[in-house]
Amino acid sequence: MKKIDKFVLRSFLGPFVLTLCVVIFIFLMRLISQYLNELVGKDIELLNYVKLFTFFSLITIPTALPLAVLLSSLMTFGNLGEFFELTAIKSAGISTWRAMRSVLVLVCLITLFSFWYNNEVAPWANLKGYSLLYDIKTAKATLNIKEGIFYNDLPGYNIKVDKKFPNGKSLKGLVIYRHPPTDYNAGNREVILADSGLMYTINNKSYLVFELYNGNQYSENSQSQNRYGTDESKPFSRSKFEHYKMVVSLESFGLKRTDENQFQYHWYMKNAAELRKVADSLRKDYRKSKDGLFTQSKQYFSYAFRKDFLTATAPKKGPWIDTLLKKKKPFTKTEKEQLLATALTQAQNLKATISSNRTYIADKEKMWYPYDLEMHHKYTQALSCLIMFLLGAPLGAIIKKGGFGIPVLVSVLFFILSYVLTIQGDKWAKDGLVWVPVGAWFSNALLFLVSIYFIDRAVKDSRLFDNDVYTIWWEKMRAKVLPYLQPYKGFKPLRG
Repeated sequence: MKKIDKFVLRSFLGPFVLTLCVVIFIFLMRLISQYLNELVGKDIELLNYVKLFTFFSLITIPTALPLAVLLSSLMTFGNLGEFFELTAIKSAGISTWRAMRSVLVLVCLITLFSFWYNNEVAPWANLKGYSLLYDIKTAKATLNIKEGIFYNDLPGYNIKVDKKFPNGKSLKGLVIYRHPPTDYNAGNREVILADSGLMYTINNKSYLVFELYNGNQYSENSQSQNRYGTDESKPFSRSKFEHYKMVVSLESFGLKRTDENQFQYHWYMKNAAELRKVADSLRKDYRKSKDGLFTQSKQYFSYAFRKDFLTATAPKKGPWIDTLLKKKKPFTKTEKEQLLATALTQAQNLKATISSNRTYIADKEKMWYPYDLEMHHKYTQALSCLIMFLLGAPLGAIIKKGGFGIPVLVSVLFFILSYVLTIQGDKWAKDGLVWVPVGAWFSNALLFLVSIYFIDRAVKDSRLFDNDVYTIWWEKMRAKVLPYLQPYKGFKPLRG
């Protein structure tokens, strides 16, 4: 490897690694801010949060790679231009393309890695991350009984405490409504009142224990059937206690892992081969359903279809309506009314059927669009790394500004543009307005055309972003326009 290649690669690798870590951190903070209220306050081990953030860090890498390539290429060639190192390279007879060659090869390898990662690692990380996120979101909050407020997160219990002491265990003035486990809506048939008590957990927080002191337990009347089938009432009961111990299971709290196979249906959890297989299956199912509508619609007609109107095989037997209309004996008034009423009913039924079938077929057609679109994104997301380099390297050579100032601003603007174009193309594809590959490749194709323009400007040493270029242009335009305005100098309009 020549010294110039080592020099340019060394200038690129440092900003690339730094910007990749920064971008991943930003996307991770976006996730935390989005789900912050559902992540905190849960009785979940710290290791599960570490796993969640690790999985989502892996998920953000395919999105972070293009932005990191764009920003680092802008910074690299902006620094080379700002400190006249790029000018020295050109003065030595080395073209701009030759200076970019080593980084271009590296970006091609990053593009191949991005496709492999997006096809193999990202589906696995999506499955692990989103399934764990779902379990954390659905987990109950930590047991927290507050003073003067009924707490009903314990299944089968409503608990109110008048006062909690600073140690978190001693309680004063307890009211506990206990519901039957088989019928939670049966009402408050059992009430426990206690003057004081203790609350603590046992068996590694698997059970909650209430030790109640100086209280009463009340049970209301309830009706049940005896062995003869007649209703009999159970009497009201009351019992007084000095010490009563109640144990409640906490199995509904904490993290309960869901079977990951329940999340594998989503297109984010599949690689390109699986997405192509699912899309083909749904496409075949759509065509089969569409072809089956002809057979279903025949039941709404009294006579067979004309053969030249059919796309399938016409029935061989059955009278034709035009031959029946040539009936020699005229129809009576009653027969005509019956025929018209039957025809109107069948026409209305057929119209409703066609309307519902049209909606059904349209929805059926759109079912395979997301899978086909995600399959294309496996390629577009990887290729966007190369396009972002072709966009960022010539821009850096033209702007000639390094650091985190102008390169960050330009990178964010082009990344937002890429994101908006991708979302718009996906929307068109999912709505069936454009062919799915057109919607998937819309953003990359447009940005590739823009990159070709900037490459042409960079190769020709264009001063596209220099102020003096536009100042000189303005002076030239002003010099051309002013002679035409001289005859009107000093002209005063007449006043009536």
